[in-house]
Amino acid sequence: MPDTSVELLVIGAGPGGYPAAIRAGQLGLKTLIVEKSMWGGTCLNIGCIPSKALISAGKTVEKASKAAVMGITIEGVAVDMVKMQEWKGGIVTKMTNGVKGLCKGNGCTLENGLATFSGPNTARVEPVEGEPYTVTFEHAVIATGSVPIQIPSFVFDEQDILSSTGALDLNAVPEHVVVIGGGYIGLEMGQMLNKLGSRVTVVEMADQVLPGFDPEIVKIVARKMKKSKIKTLLNARAEGWRKEGDSLIATVTHKGEQQDIPCDKILVTVGRKPFTTGLGLEAAGIQQDAQGFIPVDSQLRTSVPHILAVGDVTGNPMLAHRATKQGEVAAEVAAGKNVACDYKTVPAVVFTDPEIATAGLSEAEAIEKGFEIKVGKIPWAANGRALTQLETDGFVKVIADAADNQVLGIAIVGPNASDLISEAALAIEMDAFAEDIGLTIHPHPTLGEAVMEAANKVLGHAIHVMN
Repeated sequence: MPDTSVELLVIGAGPGGYPAAIRAGQLGLKTLIVEKSMWGGTCLNIGCIPSKALISAGKTVEKASKAAVMGITIEGVAVDMVKMQEWKGGIVTKMTNGVKGLCKGNGCTLENGLATFSGPNTARVEPVEGEPYTVTFEHAVIATGSVPIQIPSFVFDEQDILSSTGALDLNAVPEHVVVIGGGYIGLEMGQMLNKLGSRVTVVEMADQVLPGFDPEIVKIVARKMKKSKIKTLLNARAEGWRKEGDSLIATVTHKGEQQDIPCDKILVTVGRKPFTTGLGLEAAGIQQDAQGFIPVDSQLRTSVPHILAVGDVTGNPMLAHRATKQGEVAAEVAAGKNVACDYKTVPAVVFTDPEIATAGLSEAEAIEKGFEIKVGKIPWAANGRALTQLETDGFVKVIADAADNQVLGIAIVGPNASDLISEAALAIEMDAFAEDIGLTIHPHPTLGEAVMEAANKVLGHAIHVMN
């Protein structure tokens, strides 16, 4: 491609970049989107989608093992990781092709290669195939995402020392996996591998897994982990590792004593950091903070106003759906629309067992902000649909302002929490009151009834539990 000019250059085709390109195309902007390797980004290729595929597979194995209580006998359940990986890969391929098709269909030009800023209005593009060229742009969107953080003593080789990427690409079930980091990625991956047949040991430096989450929620997940024979070492530090024959030895300090843990794989999940390597931010005049994130305003403008940034490079929460919303807003800003990111809440979901989902404020956050609160909590053991699914761990919790019953936050831990939280996000976004949810007839028998019941519990007149 020769030197060219566009109205919008999008760098990165993940869940922030490709929606920005699609929305820009819908708005009639001449758009070029450049992706170095994975259309759909980390989320679609080596993150959200493949991990949920394998998590679903793990849950299916577990359900098969529980079926006897329903009067169903299933014998000979076996896990074929090679075939499972083929199935997972098929899903990813279908979705990545969909991303490219949608970008093309909306009039965008797609380029496989690297884009590097050479000035505030120019970038050098090095295609995978063809000669490098310079593109001049009126606006640009940076959507380059994040990468796993490495610990110096545990450098990723994706053979012995795995990042989440390596954990999602195993062709055999390891006998024993040590997971360093008990955050949401570590627990999602650890529980998935445990369901597929691995013994799992989680090493976490904090005094609880899922640091920062409501302890009442964490307690439910920790109890399920213990029931599944996942060993958890809290207030523990991973020091190093060595190889002895065919085994790995992870060295951990726990309760002041050093211990060696023999294992087959070591999975490191201690967080993610923004990816801006080779982007040429200095040439464009774009500022970064001390952590490497790119600060943006409510319109997602960087320190160079016509260059915008979305997704993980802009900071926490590093969530795909936040990136997607930001991508759409960024495209509209580039098109001259008077819009901004003014959402009241970004729901968060953790695909552990049981699932966790939250929207709005937690109890602690609401109190910290000066609210006097009322809380309505409904256990899944009181929900008929949950009982029929053998999914009774956890609860739905509605947190409301005691002054007027306005919903401040909703937390769900239990079956289908990831789907149920959308009602909560809508309620908070529209400034709903507990009465709005409680007076809305929810179908029976469903899991959604528990959200209604929890709102009514706030008001003191829930039907299926004592008030």
